[in-house]
Amino acid sequence: MGLVEDATLGIHILAGFAALFAGLGAIVTKKGGRRHRRAGRIFVAGMAVVAVTSLVLFVINPSRGRTFLALVAVFSYYFVFSGDRILARKRPTDRPESLDWVAVGLLTLSGLGLLVMGVFRLLAGDSFATVMLAFGSAGTGFGVRDIQAFRRAESESREWFYEHIGRMGAGYIATVTAFSSVNFDFLPTVAAWLWPTVVGTPLIYVTIRKYKLQSAGSGPAPN
Repeated sequence: MGLVEDATLGIHILAGFAALFAGLGAIVTKKGGRRHRRAGRIFVAGMAVVAVTSLVLFVINPSRGRTFLALVAVFSYYFVFSGDRILARKRPTDRPESLDWVAVGLLTLSGLGLLVMGVFRLLAGDSFATVMLAFGSAGTGFGVRDIQAFRRAESESREWFYEHIGRMGAGYIATVTAFSSVNFDFLPTVAAWLWPTVVGTPLIYVTIRKYKLQSAGSGPAPN
């Protein structure tokens, strides 16, 4: 690898570790508190660097493997980006801006790209097609869902809070997935890529349900 590629890869790895630990810090600290906000900002910044460096690495060497990783980078960062952006649209009447539309368009396109790659790999008998199809379906599905939500006149008053948890949680699943796919070589390849989603998705659901029950009862309102 050349000097630029080595440097980019090094930055990519460091940013990934920063996002991994900062995301965990945001999860375990009090929601809305100073530590949570600080960890969240580091997580968002780290994931932004991871996404950008993934695209740079693809430009340097546009191989089939890096095409997949570049699409996954767009797919993964969208959850973090939208989870952060939704904090700026807390009021039910707040509308998405041009930046939000561009982001959801890129997400939908990356999801479709992953689906196409997955179909070709499936026809070739490659088991890794399962990962591509799973991520492609999720990306396309979330893209269509968000486009429909953007077109609605307004959202529910507390929807931003639950969406923030779900999207940041999905972004953290992507961070853990990247770490697992590189380091958990004792697992089958497909399992190394998909176990964070299988484990993390129910945890996100349970967390959101807990806050909804608090909201319906006498629990404290989120900040």
